[in-house]
Amino acid sequence: MFDIKWIRDNPEEFDRGMERRGLEPQAAGLIALDATRREAQTKAQDIQAERNRLSKEIGAAKAKGEDAQDIMDAVSKTKTAEAEAEKAAEAATAALEKALSELPNLPADDVPDGPDEASNEEVRTWGDKPTFDFDPKEHFDIGEALGLMDFETAARMSGARFVLLSGALAHMERALANFMLDLHTIEHDLTEVNPPALVNDSAMFGTGQLPKFGEDLFRTEDGLWMIPTAEVPLTNIVAGQIIEAAYLPRRYTAMTWCFRSEAGAAGKDTRGMIRQHQFTKVEMVTVSAPETSNEELERMTNCAEEVLKRLGLAYRTVVLSTGDMGFGAQKTYDIEVWLPGQDKYREISSCSNCGDFQARRMKARFREKGENGTQFVHTLNGSGLAVGRTLIAVLENYQQADGSVVVPDALRPYMGGLEVIPANGG
Repeated sequence: MFDIKWIRDNPEEFDRGMERRGLEPQAAGLIALDATRREAQTKAQDIQAERNRLSKEIGAAKAKGEDAQDIMDAVSKTKTAEAEAEKAAEAATAALEKALSELPNLPADDVPDGPDEASNEEVRTWGDKPTFDFDPKEHFDIGEALGLMDFETAARMSGARFVLLSGALAHMERALANFMLDLHTIEHDLTEVNPPALVNDSAMFGTGQLPKFGEDLFRTEDGLWMIPTAEVPLTNIVAGQIIEAAYLPRRYTAMTWCFRSEAGAAGKDTRGMIRQHQFTKVEMVTVSAPETSNEELERMTNCAEEVLKRLGLAYRTVVLSTGDMGFGAQKTYDIEVWLPGQDKYREISSCSNCGDFQARRMKARFREKGENGTQFVHTLNGSGLAVGRTLIAVLENYQQADGSVVVPDALRPYMGGLEVIPANGG
């Protein structure tokens, strides 16, 4: 969400940002809507002032014993005119807010320009890709051979893009989430939260899922939304709040189920667990002052990378181009883990600085000590990590020729000391 006053004062800069996002110039249309809104508001205020003046004349006339009917008739007409002007102002305001709410965030200056992922730029790589003396399998072949990953039974219950994990794989998914939470809370100083998985329209609007991306979400019959990521409830903790600057930054983490309709994913990753309607994710959210948000983005990305380092999984980190970046982001790092079964890197985390884009939608502000005025906070979010995709990475990177899977050292304390998932599933 944007400040229309800033757009009026900086129309060329705003349009340059929209152009980098692949959009036509927007400033002129927004400024015209704003002018209509302000004109209607001014008209309503002028009518109100005129009615106040006439009301005083009525009082003066009556005090003199004069007939005030003509003036009273004029007052009645101003009430109707004011109501019409206020209705026009409300309609103009709604049109402006709708137009503003559907525009993506402006990209940061150091974000690479480009139409899609081909323009992303690699920042760094870490770890050695494993070598095998056999053809490495993809995760679904490994899991099904173990007898612990069942897509058919899940499909009978729920349809496509669901999975039923059992035994050691169900345990491993839980172990991964617990390992991530412990790392983030004990070593990375994040506060663990167990938030609602159902939220209202306002919460979804605040983080930018609504109104533009409603088709990507699941909605209950009574109007609540199933969260697509814990970013939504974690960020909305500060919605409508004024925070004292001394209490920033606030850093949160949560493990939740996430739900996505994958409306635009037809034909993509139709086999396996890469793209599911329901999945587990450990999320990180930071609320910071503007001057520290870039530093917090680097910190958050490092926290996510540390999970992969502890698990011994090779990865690369890329900065997303303007055409590949999410709706609410100013700048995003994607962390891509190496999957030997696919012979490619695949996204396992996105860490984004949203600036004050979400804060304006949520009316989330902070105040410096001793000052009366407030400023909008900056919000950041990142996966730390997608648990299902981390399970996939462990299966593919730690697979053995006989079909067994070695448990990474970091996970063994969370799996009762288990070192290997045997080929029979254990």
